[in-house]
Amino acid sequence: MINSKNVRNWFKLYAVAGLTAACALGSSGAEATEGALGRPVAGTSVLSGVGIVPPEPMTIVSLQELYIDGSISASRGVPIGGKESLGLEGQVAFTLATIEHVWGGVGGWDFASAITLPYAWEEITARSAVGRAGRTTSDRASNLYDMYFTPIVAGYHFSQTDHIALSFNFWAPTGQYNVSALANPSLNNWTFVPQVAYTKLVPKYGLEFDAVLGLQFYTRNPATDYQNAPLLTLDVMGLKKFANGFGVGLVMGTVQQLGKDTGPIADRLDGFVGRDFAMGPIITYDTKINGKHPLSASLRWVPSIASTNRLKSTATVQATATLAF
Repeated sequence: MINSKNVRNWFKLYAVAGLTAACALGSSGAEATEGALGRPVAGTSVLSGVGIVPPEPMTIVSLQELYIDGSISASRGVPIGGKESLGLEGQVAFTLATIEHVWGGVGGWDFASAITLPYAWEEITARSAVGRAGRTTSDRASNLYDMYFTPIVAGYHFSQTDHIALSFNFWAPTGQYNVSALANPSLNNWTFVPQVAYTKLVPKYGLEFDAVLGLQFYTRNPATDYQNAPLLTLDVMGLKKFANGFGVGLVMGTVQQLGKDTGPIADRLDGFVGRDFAMGPIITYDTKINGKHPLSASLRWVPSIASTNRLKSTATVQATATLAF
């Protein structure tokens, strides 16, 4: 079970501001974004200890895999490839490598910074919205995705069992983008993500509660004149951890669009307002390499329970592994 007396040595595995979370689908968008999926994927930004910034300087390396398989009903128009399609089907796989450095503390606050290099593979199928006998087209992309930066994370320990972390993050349009392609390893915009994370430990019962609340603000895509509306994201998780290092829990997440998208295509779709709710189980494991380097791993399945104007996923699977030095 979690030992509150050893919090200073406890390995903090946190998703660098929902980085996976924020796993974005470059060409897709259905949540206030062009395509089939926006940058956030409901239920993927919260990890064990997400609100804890370690008190001592250290380096944390994280590897995450995310797979999504979903669709949007053919009865709905979707802005993608600079056009409007009728419905959408998409399979997306992300590999995200993150390196984070904890700098230490000042005045009761502890600080860290991180950078994430994502690689995306995606296959998108869309139906033409022209004429009754529409045409189905598919596209596939595999390349480096937009990079994710976390210049600052500030953590505060209210007590040995209550922790909060404030962070500012942003996606940069570093991926390859083709305005006419269905599948793109980029959203072709900057996305700014202020975020707050909270962790509550209950050592007596081996329980842990984590939550991540964030806002996402997008710049306009200059190639399509599409402006994504801001998004509100919230992921929560409850865990029961055991003495053998394993843990089991439940993850819930939602993405809510605040306002309407704007631009020629968005206006035709009445702002393409979207929302999503996902829920599913998670398994975790914590150990130490050579008795001193904390290693944490997790596996979750968080399919969409309800979705509007968003890629409704029947298979959202995320695996993570994090090592601290």
